[in-house]
Amino acid sequence: MVRIAITGSSGFIGTNLVSRYKQQGADVLGLDIVPPRNPQNGDVHRQVDLLDRKALGDTLEAFDPDYLFHLGARTDLRGRSVGDYAANVEGVANLMAVVDRCEALRRVVVASSRLVCEIGYQPKSDTDYRPTTPYGESKIETEKLVRAAQTRKPWTIVRPTSIWGPWFATPYDMFFRLVGKGLFVLPRGRVIHKSFGFVGNTVHELDRIAHTQQPIDGNTFYLCDYPPLEVGEWTEMIRAAMDAPKVRSVPFGVLKLAAAAGDLMERLHMPAAPLTSFRLNNLVAEMTYDSSTVAAVAGELPFSLREGVEQTAAWIRGHERMRPA
Repeated sequence: MVRIAITGSSGFIGTNLVSRYKQQGADVLGLDIVPPRNPQNGDVHRQVDLLDRKALGDTLEAFDPDYLFHLGARTDLRGRSVGDYAANVEGVANLMAVVDRCEALRRVVVASSRLVCEIGYQPKSDTDYRPTTPYGESKIETEKLVRAAQTRKPWTIVRPTSIWGPWFATPYDMFFRLVGKGLFVLPRGRVIHKSFGFVGNTVHELDRIAHTQQPIDGNTFYLCDYPPLEVGEWTEMIRAAMDAPKVRSVPFGVLKLAAAAGDLMERLHMPAAPLTSFRLNNLVAEMTYDSSTVAAVAGELPFSLREGVEQTAAWIRGHERMRPA
């Protein structure tokens, strides 16, 4: 039986990856400092802190995985400096220092982020960076530590783009819910393409990257669906799947004013604003990546855009029913 270890197993992508491998009958170990997001994954959960090198190494050595997915990280954008993201720096250093203790390990897949570069920037190489946030800077450190590691184990870096689907959280759960309530508006007259990814396809890509026989050691892949989606068409699919009112469009200037109000709410530490300047810029900026490299490894994706939307809408409806009144 194949053994799969996943750090960050209580996170969004980690939750879905754990579920996939459990369904396949693999022996799974999930490591995280917080309880599982999906209670059904509690049977494989171990509470381990990436900053505790001894506990991390002892746990991985005892399990001796065939494949290790490192998804554990601090991923919010609230940090003011790289120092606020110790899990993304010291935690990665700890992981790479202990992987050689796992005798059976065939590959380490380490998650970075698309935010090592600003939205819309097309890097010229895997080490061409242009971050705009301390989080993005911390993920650059993640990549540098992996590349500099003195390990015998094959490794691959992945950069998830904007991933959505069951078990997601802010911002895309809010996006779906706003569309579902008829509260989302589109910038009038804009056609916007995005290399986003449905999480069911993302875990497929991760699985294929881990198990491929192709020579990908040391490579970096963007995780996204292909081809890119168009935001207006995607929004209409969500509206239809959630039986929501028609999506309205408004002048871009109106959205800029709403985003400015959201910025003020953030500065005043008020409840999460539905729109900020950062999110608005992310919404309207073209964000596409070369998916040919991941497509060459992952092949045809298992879910269409419409299937992903329908699964996500169904999960939201079921999740809402489980929430306390």
